[in-house]
Amino acid sequence: METVNQTRAPRSYGQFCALARSLDVVGDRWTLLIVRELLPGPLRYTELKTSLDGIATNLLAARLRTLEEHGIVARRLEESGVAYGLTPWGAELREPMEALGRWGAPLLATGRGDDAFQPRWLTLALPALLRGATADPPVELGIETDGFRMVLRVDQDGPRAFVRPEAEPETWLVAEPDVIVALAAGELTVSQALAQAEVRGPRRVIRSVFASGR
Repeated sequence: METVNQTRAPRSYGQFCALARSLDVVGDRWTLLIVRELLPGPLRYTELKTSLDGIATNLLAARLRTLEEHGIVARRLEESGVAYGLTPWGAELREPMEALGRWGAPLLATGRGDDAFQPRWLTLALPALLRGATADPPVELGIETDGFRMVLRVDQDGPRAFVRPEAEPETWLVAEPDVIVALAAGELTVSQALAQAEVRGPRRVIRSVFASGR
């Protein structure tokens, strides 16, 4: 595990440049991955620690403190206790992070190997891979993988994925994560993916979502 010296002075590139100053704030190791975890919705500290397997407790606390100080993350009181959530400004990191994810998609070609994976991460990956997809009227598809349920919505503004426990879309696609990613990336056709999946509801919704951007 990586640890952090909490007494170390904040690092800065010392450049009058928006990119450099952005990296001053979110460029440290684990920081953007914390943001990735919070994009679908707030999480408690223990949930963050569990999802970010390998991060030291003191490092996570230090990164969260920095994100709070810069107005990217805020604490909120929920029924289950204190949770961390993105501020409106912090949520704006979704777009550049999706772009970075698209850029790095070829790096996944070597396969998962022994790398960790959380289904929650698909809420960032799927909209990035489906960039350009639109639908009018809007369509919503429920996706279930490894016991995790999310909703993929495509409308005139493009694709968006989110966690909404009360949502009950007309159609649910239940499949392994590798199948869902390959389908979104265009490495599998809809027919090939459906042969390895369970579908609850009309299949036309799946074809509409995954064919609209191609």
